[in-house]
Amino acid sequence: MKIKLFAAFIVLSASTAGCLTATAQNARINLPDFGALEVKAKNSVDITLGPTVLHSVGMFLDGADPDDAAAKQLLNGLESIQIRSFEFQNDNAYSTADLDAVRKQLSTPGWTSLLNVHDRGSHEDVDMYMLIQNEQTRGLALIASKPREFTIVNIVGSIKMSDLPKLAKHLHVDELHWPAAAAQL
Repeated sequence: MKIKLFAAFIVLSASTAGCLTATAQNARINLPDFGALEVKAKNSVDITLGPTVLHSVGMFLDGADPDDAAAKQLLNGLESIQIRSFEFQNDNAYSTADLDAVRKQLSTPGWTSLLNVHDRGSHEDVDMYMLIQNEQTRGLALIASKPREFTIVNIVGSIKMSDLPKLAKHLHVDELHWPAAAAQL
């Protein structure tokens, strides 16, 4: 059930690059406080990286190495990354209202829904969104959930979807638990 963290975003890169525009808006979504869920979860990931940390990571990359140089340039265009992922022992250990509150933020003008997968048999949901301003990606968001787990990813900044695997590799967040529906993208 593990897939590359950003694999689903790459699939959409060719079909969405440069074809959407949006009004000025902040691409950072407000995530609920999931502190109580960390205690109940058998596995959890809580990553919040702001511009200072992202740019500091770039200082440790070797500019002579082509992959590192590309990653360094990518990091300079990012403002923040938020990842929250939880896996539980039992079904319905979290409130879907928390996820609905995040989805509501992504239904505002400017955000474009790229993908909605709802598998009624396995109760898997995957929703992907993109914010484009002046024909440039300003934000990406993913919400993937099953009865025993969910993951939310929010990336803010100037980024090409084709660069996401490099970002995942250099931040060492290239694998998380994802619903099977996301693995099929």
